[in-house]
Formats: sequence, C-alpha cells, structure tokens
Amino acid sequence: MSSMDQPLQSANSVLNQIKELWMQNGEHLSKREMKKMHPDIVRSALYYYPSWEHAVSKAIEPE
Repeated sequence: MSSMDQPLQSANSVLNQIKELWMQNGEHLSKREMKKMHPDIVRSALYYYPSWEHAVSKAIEPE
C-alpha cells in the first residue's frame, strides 16, 4: 500500500467532520456533492468504512 492510499485523518476525525457537515447542511449529504466540495473527507471515509452512506449513518447515529 502506498502512502497515497493512507487517509489524511483518523476515523474519529472523519466522523466528526461528517457530523459537522450534516449539522450545517441538513440530512442530505450526497456523495457526489461531498466529493466535489470535500474530497479528502470522502476519501478518508471510504478508507475506514465500506461506503460513504455507512460513514454518514455512523457519524449521525445517536450515541
């Protein structure tokens, strides 16, 4: 695995950033839009989770 494959942030950091975006943008965080605006978050989320949707649901689920 090359260093280019490594995420830019930790799994917790990714979830926190997704949660912040969700709070700012409402319930809809489409992968297409987030990939345009925040490609680093999407890339890191897909490193840790099987899909963008999985990462979003994990980030916004009640604790």
